[in-house]
Amino acid sequence: MGLLIFLVTGALLGWLAAIVGRIEDGPRITANLAAGGAGASILGTLANRGSVLSGASAISIPAAVGGALIAIAILTLLRNRSAGK
Repeated sequence: MGLLIFLVTGALLGWLAAIVGRIEDGPRITANLAAGGAGASILGTLANRGSVLSGASAISIPAAVGGALIAIAILTLLRNRSAGK
């Protein structure tokens, strides 16, 4: 159940990052969703002591949010660097 919470949290943060960044391109929005979900899943699971099947704890939710934000920031930096901005 915790993994599902992390994925949904990360995807929502990726979607919000697309809104804030005024991204209107479908593949870029999808990349934000995927990066947010992956980052939240990885850090949330690590903060949950590696347990994917247990529920989300009070420590793992903020860690998942931080992981999603870090992953989205890295994706944005790579995207801007490849665009030459």
